[in-house]
Amino acid sequence: MPLPGSLARFNRIVTNRITKPFAARLPGFGVVTHIGRRTGRTYSTPVNLFRRPGGFTFALTYGRGDWVQNVLHAGSVEVKTRRRTLRLTNPTVVDAPGHAELPPPVRTILRFIHADEELRADEVVAAATPTGASATGGP
Repeated sequence: MPLPGSLARFNRIVTNRITKPFAARLPGFGVVTHIGRRTGRTYSTPVNLFRRPGGFTFALTYGRGDWVQNVLHAGSVEVKTRRRTLRLTNPTVVDAPGHAELPPPVRTILRFIHADEELRADEVVAAATPTGASATGGP
């Protein structure tokens, strides 16, 4: 069982407001911008995320919370990490009890709290334009 819902609510109300301004600059953290599937509102949520080949893995310390459901519903997400804003697509929740792709300290914590799922998403890579050409095809 991941961390309890009461802790998730506390973090959403208190901790996220404190960490959001700097979470996008720290290693292992980022801020996900997602649209509420019921409200249509834009939300920003600090998350734990880690690079993997072709994309990112998100540690789901609270299980499939609202932000996860919103990202899955949308099929893509914007994340700001290390002062860069990236577009991710193909979000998928996977059963990963060993968390093999994550750093050892993170694996240990996730195993301890029995958080066995991860969200994985692929990075959208912008198409390169030939040198001297404009993206619109003009001179």
